Amino acid sequence: MRRLWLIDAGYIHANNLALLGSQRRIDYLRLRELIEHELGALWRGYFLNSAQDEPNEGRDRFHNWLQTAVPHGPNLIVKLYGLKSERVRNAWCADCGTKVDLRCPHGDGRHRLFNQRQMGVDVGLASLALIHRERYDSLVLSSGDGDLLDAVEHLSEAGKRIELAVFSTGVATDLQARSDRVLWLDDHLPALTGEDGAAGPPTAPGG
Repeated sequence: MRRLWLIDAGYIHANNLALLGSQRRIDYLRLRELIEHELGALWRGYFLNSAQDEPNEGRDRFHNWLQTAVPHGPNLIVKLYGLKSERVRNAWCADCGTKVDLRCPHGDGRHRLFNQRQMGVDVGLASLALIHRERYDSLVLSSGDGDLLDAVEHLSEAGKRIELAVFSTGVATDLQARSDRVLWLDDHLPALTGEDGAAGPPTAPGG
């Protein structure tokens, strides 16, 4: 069975921070090895991320390492998208159900606040899944984005197997309901960070 693995890097990073903090990192070579051990061999993998245009030597080294062939790297094709800056004045509080004003503590109300969000990653994931649909049997998604639902539903109806390699938080239940198998990454964090004591790949260079 040929498997296509698609990774939303922002999704992995957000869960990494929530579960492990900023000092411990999920190793993508260990992640690939886990998926191949639990689900089966991967035909091809893509790493999709948003990045600022400014030069970043550490980020470039990390992306180069991601594209390095096994066993020295996870052998992923890296595709980068831009970041969009949006002006923000308030936010929605999920606990009390009201909008609250946002204010910089240093600007005496005059500072303009912006938020950056990724552009194009969800479209890129769906496009790759559809472009390659004749070349794989199973789609492995490391993304929780419910915007992928239409593409996933189309592929599932066309006979493709849908497998998720995701965390238990931040993954749309619509995706879970349409998957043939879910590999919960939360259950394997020591193996993904090397804290299980088992021999594994070298630690990824800085990101």
